[in-house]
Amino acid sequence: GAAVQRFLGPLLCLWALRLPAGTGAAARGLDVASYRERVRAMFYHAYEHYLESAFPYDELRPLTCDGQDTWGSFSLTLIDALDTLLILGNVSEFQRVVNVLQEGVDFDIDVNASVFETNIRVVGGLLSAHLLSRKAGVEVEAGWPCSGPLLRMAEEAARKLLPAFQTPTGMPYGTVNLLHGVNPGETPVTCTAGIGTFIVEFATLSHLTGDPVFEDVARKALKALWKNRSDIGLVGNHIDVITAKWVAQDAGIGAGVDSYFEYLVKGAILLQDKELMSMFLEYNKAIKNYTKFDDWYLWVQMYKGTVSMPVFQSLEAYWPGLQSLIGDVDNAMRTFLNYYTVWKQFGGLPEFYNIPQGYTVDKREGYPLRPELIESAMYLYRATRDPTLLELGRDAVESIEKISKVDCGFATIKDLRDHRLDNRMESFFLAETVKYLYLLFDPDNFIHNDGSDFDVVVTPYGECVLNAGGYIFNTEAHPIDPAALHCCRKHKEEQWEVEDLMREFYSRKKTKKFTLKRAPDHSEGEDAKDPKDASSEKAGEKRNSKKSSHSLLSCPSQSFNSKLAVLGQVFLDNT
Repeated sequence: GAAVQRFLGPLLCLWALRLPAGTGAAARGLDVASYRERVRAMFYHAYEHYLESAFPYDELRPLTCDGQDTWGSFSLTLIDALDTLLILGNVSEFQRVVNVLQEGVDFDIDVNASVFETNIRVVGGLLSAHLLSRKAGVEVEAGWPCSGPLLRMAEEAARKLLPAFQTPTGMPYGTVNLLHGVNPGETPVTCTAGIGTFIVEFATLSHLTGDPVFEDVARKALKALWKNRSDIGLVGNHIDVITAKWVAQDAGIGAGVDSYFEYLVKGAILLQDKELMSMFLEYNKAIKNYTKFDDWYLWVQMYKGTVSMPVFQSLEAYWPGLQSLIGDVDNAMRTFLNYYTVWKQFGGLPEFYNIPQGYTVDKREGYPLRPELIESAMYLYRATRDPTLLELGRDAVESIEKISKVDCGFATIKDLRDHRLDNRMESFFLAETVKYLYLLFDPDNFIHNDGSDFDVVVTPYGECVLNAGGYIFNTEAHPIDPAALHCCRKHKEEQWEVEDLMREFYSRKKTKKFTLKRAPDHSEGEDAKDPKDASSEKAGEKRNSKKSSHSLLSCPSQSFNSKLAVLGQVFLDNT
């Protein structure tokens, strides 16, 4: 209750705090501008070699200077890198890539795709690029941001994922065939993150397109996990989506679970949803009670709370950034500093690190250029301006350049002990790692906007404010403008149409009957907002809600009288 309200207010702008210029960085003599330019050069070294040697494949193989499909044959690195181009200020290449993707990407293919990865990389990347298109100088179509080619592509990709959610529990399968749906014999065992990491992208899609199905399935999946938590408040690692039985019962904040917690917080901020935040805060209590030891987080048995693995995983390094988003900066910094000591020990974060032994775990010594620790540094630097966070950024640039850079890009580090490399450059390197590094060293980037600068856009539904800051990064670092979710509300459209009708009424005086204009195709169906959340809408939208058996939000099926009743006044057709 009170705690949730206390958190929700400042969340949106917490990491966009502006402290006095020059705080911290100058004190340690770190040349921020110089590192920013090195990060820019890092991006182009990788990006240009992807275009030269790997496109149209998903990913670059930097040791052999060729490409490979990894997640479904979508030219994935291009989609993942698109919004990073704009953050680096390259509008011309952004515009070129938008055209390339429209012409070249096809989702109607016989490919088995990860539901989770396709959502965070493809749907998330396309939504972000769609919402940034106007800022990048793309000539957007009438009706943007409620319509547009990239939005239609994102919707098409997301629709290919919907068959995975057709389970008795509402929790999705992990894999879907983009042409045929879920394969017969597909395993029903899915990791927790693969179930709970959809609300950011799917709610955005529902709000922009007017089709509630995306947000509905994402919420149902989130709530199914919540319902199946253990008596001590923890969730495990893998669950059977048919029976809701936990298959892997290790509870922690890392691999297999991580972005479920992240999306409860980010979904709460994006949608101003107290229920999602209260769910996270309950989990947070259980996580502190059972998994936290000396500012490290261990893995425990979900029903008993007994330690099962005293291991730190590199994927857990997102946690301090998430703590900063709920205002828990002191705890976040202490945990961040623990993780930073591991980085300094190896020049990167090994996938697994045995905490009591202080060393890597067998067969988990690699560092695939993951972004999570840098991501946390970016968030925490916005909140504190502590120069230690810039030093992590410096160390990351030096390490990646020294160990990972090869002639054709940057290679995954197979073993941090001897710096052997692997022939892979994951698309998240350009989507996340480079982006968070650049934003750490670029305090004036438009992404960090504190609301003092914004655009007013006129849509068919009224005026709306965009690009005012408070961007929510999905778990692949694709920024979503939360204000965009308020641009395509159908109640605004109805209000405009009723005003037109009123003008017509008073100008003609003798009109006997009216017909309401048909809404554009993309606004068919119910508004994406959950009906139970209607209380948070303006009073005018819920007034006289009992006068019709239909939901006031399902516009196309309503009579003319009911629609006018939304605004509190009814004119009979036979007036």
